[in-house]
Amino acid sequence: MGELSEKVQIQNKGLKNRHFINIKAFNIKAFNFFGSLSYFSEIGISTTNIILTLDTSIEFLKSIGPGRAKLIKNVLNIATVEDFLNFYPIRYLDKSKVYAIKDLTEDLPEVQLKGTIVDLKELGTGRGKRLSAKFQDETGLMDLVWFKYSKWLKEQLPVNREVYIFGKVTLFNRQFSMAHPEIEVEEVKEKATRLQPIYPGSEKLAKRGLNQKFFQNVLRTICVQIPGLINENIPESIRKTLNLISRQESFLNIHFPADQKHFEKADRRLKFEEAFFFQLSYALKKQHHHTYAVGNPFTIVGDYFSGFYENHLPFDLTNAQKRVIKEIRTDMRRPIQMNRLLQGDVGSGKTMVALLAMLIAMDNGFQSVMMAPTEILAQQHYNSLKELLVESGIEISLLTGSTKNVERKIIHESLLSGELPILVGTHAVLEDIVRFKNLGLAIIDEQHRFGVAQRARLWAKNRIPPHVLVMTATPIPRTLAMSFYSDLDVSVIDEMPVGRKPIITAHRREKDRLTVFRFALEEIEKGRQVYFVYPLIEESETLDYKNLMENFVHVAEFFEGKNVAMLHGRMKPNDKEEAMQYFASGKAEIMVATTVIEVGVNVPNASVMIIESAERFGLSQLHQLRGRVGRGADQSYCILMTSDKLTKESRTRIKTMTETNDGFKISEVDMQLRGPGDILGTQQSGVVDFKKLDLVTDGKIIKASKEIVEVILQKDPFLALPDHQSLKNYYLTHYRGKTKWGKIS
Repeated sequence: MGELSEKVQIQNKGLKNRHFINIKAFNIKAFNFFGSLSYFSEIGISTTNIILTLDTSIEFLKSIGPGRAKLIKNVLNIATVEDFLNFYPIRYLDKSKVYAIKDLTEDLPEVQLKGTIVDLKELGTGRGKRLSAKFQDETGLMDLVWFKYSKWLKEQLPVNREVYIFGKVTLFNRQFSMAHPEIEVEEVKEKATRLQPIYPGSEKLAKRGLNQKFFQNVLRTICVQIPGLINENIPESIRKTLNLISRQESFLNIHFPADQKHFEKADRRLKFEEAFFFQLSYALKKQHHHTYAVGNPFTIVGDYFSGFYENHLPFDLTNAQKRVIKEIRTDMRRPIQMNRLLQGDVGSGKTMVALLAMLIAMDNGFQSVMMAPTEILAQQHYNSLKELLVESGIEISLLTGSTKNVERKIIHESLLSGELPILVGTHAVLEDIVRFKNLGLAIIDEQHRFGVAQRARLWAKNRIPPHVLVMTATPIPRTLAMSFYSDLDVSVIDEMPVGRKPIITAHRREKDRLTVFRFALEEIEKGRQVYFVYPLIEESETLDYKNLMENFVHVAEFFEGKNVAMLHGRMKPNDKEEAMQYFASGKAEIMVATTVIEVGVNVPNASVMIIESAERFGLSQLHQLRGRVGRGADQSYCILMTSDKLTKESRTRIKTMTETNDGFKISEVDMQLRGPGDILGTQQSGVVDFKKLDLVTDGKIIKASKEIVEVILQKDPFLALPDHQSLKNYYLTHYRGKTKWGKIS
């Protein structure tokens, strides 16, 4: 066939006049991609007389102009042709099935019928005026109605011709009707795409005529020029391995798929592309960090580490803890800054791992800091570390917002002189006045609660940035860990300390309250302690949940003669610490609290956790709260108290909690319920902005993309090979520098 001319004349059979489309000359291969030029007219192509580029402003597209372009930009954030190509349908109308009138039921979604419009007439007057018609097929008769219509519509309706109608049917007085049906004459319908794209829209757009047909026509106009617009960005070898269609085919078939099979191929290709380049950007960042991020080499494992390990270790480490410590030692031995994430379920022994890493820093002449998001958690870390170090004589201090000025001055001076090797604190450690002589290790607990800028201020406290260990007791779903933490080296403590018994979790309702209270009393009589946790501090007029103030009185009355402590977020720091110590010392048998005890509180003697209005809590919160018990050798229990009426989601959360103690399994269910944005704490910040990829359901695609990226960079770390130039260019254009929000160090 040879080269096609630049100006191709296309007859659109839905229009009376001929239109012209200028497209870049393309060869027989591009021609075969579309099947034949008749494809354009078959899908009712709108036309344009300019050659488009991906950067072309949408105001130059047919039917748009400056005014509409501004509106579309404001509402949909679409400004260029490329934006429109990435404006994917949210669903498709399947017009491959044709119903008969006799088969209609009231609960059907939008349906398509084939027949004839007859008996067209106007009814009513004024505002009640409407256009009415009958529609008949071989099986029956139904009504059609238009409540708002123009003279043009009345004149153009194809009466007494075979047509397809499409819309939602309703049943009234045993007669089916359809309001404002879509109508296509038979000869046009036979050539039309069977899956009709439905795009996101709004009433504001619709009022300006920017409806579904408008968007479909705009995308058809753009799709004509796909051969000149879209370049391949994934090497052919990868596409063959994974059986992926071309990028050009994927865009055409995501907007105008011939059938479900074509849509699925396009959907899979576009999802893989998003996952692939996301993984590539993080892998390149991680590779750069491993190569260029200078760190102090901790080559010595000396008396501090060995002396503590051999003489003061209070229990045998689990194999998981030993493995993680080895990974950390290997990292810190190199002259490259460690950048490691430590995951471990509640009670798995992360604090011990953190301490041993600090002792390695001390053996090499460096100071360490541990930063926690709340005063209670910082206080708990400080207490735990101080108790572990009491026999070794190593000095440790606590710095929070409530630290007295006299104590602050001593801490500041001893940090600057190097006399204080370990500091535990909250955001207070970030203040400019807090300076170290030689900071070598920064440990951040629950790091997702700190902003990037806050974390970066820690790195600036030493000429050579400190090694970084970020810890979380909130298990991260596997697909999130593979995606949003893939620039970090990840360690997982997946084993509980020896002697810990799995916590027994039970679901109880209001009618069971007396039984639950009696059980708690039995545990107290055995010498153990009990938590009562409530979602609110005071009674709410709008939320019928158990509140702390009222129930503190009820608990005190039932458990008469027992000491009851109270803890909530509105208390002053000193009062919080006093209440915690009162309970931790065993002087109080019962702690009535809000979720302020969610993380960090460590009372091994506490064996019962009663969570009131448990349906009010998220899965992650419930799991964290449950982790406050089961920290000793005794059998522990978590009792979830709920109302009788539960939503489907609440039932799922409660069922999950009673069936498993595995935080990672719980995190997967949590992500399915809440979505990745809420899990990451980024729902409002636009971080989770994949257009196609679903972190909940597309784990296999994410895993495949990660593995392929690793193979590519192992073979070609600088993407210098000819086969990798297309992906390198696409990465530099679209991804480089766009993931800084996820930077840990």
